[in-house]
Amino acid sequence: MFAKLSRPVPSINFRTVTCFRKPRQLNKYYNIIARANCSASSSFLCDKNVIFVAGLGDIGLDTSKELLKRDLKNLVILDRVDKPELVCELKELNPKVKVTFMPYDVTVPLAESKKLLKKIFDKLKCVDILINGAGILDDHKIEATIAVNYTGLVNTTTAIMDFWDIRKGGPGGILCNIGSVTGFNAITQVPVYSGSKAAVVNFTRSLAKLAHITGVTAYTVNPGITRTSLVAKFNSWLDVEPDVAELLLEHPTQSTKECAASFVKAIEKNKNGGLWFLDQGTLENITWKKYWDPCI
Repeated sequence: MFAKLSRPVPSINFRTVTCFRKPRQLNKYYNIIARANCSASSSFLCDKNVIFVAGLGDIGLDTSKELLKRDLKNLVILDRVDKPELVCELKELNPKVKVTFMPYDVTVPLAESKKLLKKIFDKLKCVDILINGAGILDDHKIEATIAVNYTGLVNTTTAIMDFWDIRKGGPGGILCNIGSVTGFNAITQVPVYSGSKAAVVNFTRSLAKLAHITGVTAYTVNPGITRTSLVAKFNSWLDVEPDVAELLLEHPTQSTKECAASFVKAIEKNKNGGLWFLDQGTLENITWKKYWDPCI
């Protein structure tokens, strides 16, 4: 099913890139000086400004904790539910990192997403990485699944392009979208969820190939079955398998901490077009065979 891509897109490290002189040429850029408090041997994430959508969820919370170990400059968490006790816990983990919470529902109109991001950019001046992590798993809720898992992710991504797109004078940026292994191979009993994650994978792969135009690189992290509240109990499409959650959990799974560790490793690798497979504590970059090419 998977084979080497015929034309891989190289990774771009935005710590050393400020702009592209010509949108269709990746090789014409120059270096910027890394911030003084980050040594050459330090983490790629050191002193970065990161926005994490759904950074208080099951996988999100453990990933936020893992990110804080890398001495970010700012971690801005956007989440639908305000959980002040968790935000306080994150702040105490690494006082050197400024952790900010802002309420955000990814299903709001695009204009509302732009307003929120403008507030963030006005305050921070720059954002290095956006992590899109909102998701639900319930094939009884068809419209909500598509709205949260796909439409919301697309709108948040589209909104940040106003600030990142080099054609608008932006500096570029790094986009990390949370997909799922079901974006590769569906869980047939939950085709709505699986379809939404396949859409995320293809949307993100397309953005990665547009990096030479927009200056924004992109990749997906795709967890295998992880022991979260999402998979503890969920509904199958038309109730084709009432015990789908129980059946899945009979097979090997991973903890949220294992998933988070692999998640942050993928971010540190910063591979444009990366299709990261996170399962049972392992990290692998998947290559997908190309069956058709639009040739444009």
